[in-house]
Amino acid sequence: GALPAAPPDLPVGIPSELLRRRPDIRKAERELAAATARIGVSTAELFPRFSLTGSFGYQASEGRLMFRDESNFWAIGPTLRWPILNFRRILSQIDVSKAVREEALARYEQSVLLAMEEVENALVTISREKNRSESLAEAVRANDLAVKLAMDRYIAGVQSYLAVTDAQAALYAAEDQLAQSRQAQSQALVALYKALGGGWEETASSPEAEAE
Repeated sequence: GALPAAPPDLPVGIPSELLRRRPDIRKAERELAAATARIGVSTAELFPRFSLTGSFGYQASEGRLMFRDESNFWAIGPTLRWPILNFRRILSQIDVSKAVREEALARYEQSVLLAMEEVENALVTISREKNRSESLAEAVRANDLAVKLAMDRYIAGVQSYLAVTDAQAALYAAEDQLAQSRQAQSQALVALYKALGGGWEETASSPEAEAE
């Protein structure tokens, strides 16, 4: 079957929202968010924790006195938990959490830069091969005309058949290069869809939206 052709108009600028659809970037983003949240959890250990507890029940020396008003009891009071003796350990844990966050941030930035590089490389390859295909298509047409002229001159007895074979060899070489260029263009298009996490959407604004 024929190779898929590249769309005539490729996006000049790639919105950052498209890159966020990539699984690797979404994974790195979630890891960064989790590492940032762990810093808050570690920092919360520095502060005291207050809680209010209570109890209620019945107590009696004899079973017949159970569940009477004079047999019930209750208690309520606050409790305080403050690991003041573990401050050094908590501070160390905060430093560890910050280091993990910085590592996650570096991985996230690396994922974004890699995605942008892949998108840029694919766009450059598509544009380059598109221009090359147009030039090679023109060369194929010129070589095809050269073959016809060489055949006419051979039939007329003006030149030998060797000139015809030379013209045919040049035509076949140009056709082979054109096929390779179209193949590279299709592969770059697939790479672009992959780099964008599933391609892009062409959204045309409606007159109603423009009026708003």
